[in-house]
Amino acid sequence: MMNTVVGWHVELEFEEDDTRTRAVALVRLPDGTEIRAHGHASRHRIDANQPRVGEEIAGARALNELAMQLLTKAHGEIDADSGRTSHPINV
Repeated sequence: MMNTVVGWHVELEFEEDDTRTRAVALVRLPDGTEIRAHGHASRHRIDANQPRVGEEIAGARALNELAMQLLTKAHGEIDADSGRTSHPINV
């Protein structure tokens, strides 16, 4: 039996100001599909300015949205291939 090695590269980009961080996550799949997701974080006015923390929160939220989009895509492909409605895919 031969194993196939497949890799995906996920890109994360951030935009920041003094109180907000926005993240965009992008993955390009071998079938040519590009999936893009967004996340954000807001700093409370009494919290210290820690850009890395904002990136971690916004990035995690973008990756979570990306994961949900991938699950939805996979679910649709299962249904299209089988010709029936399958059970939802849960995280």
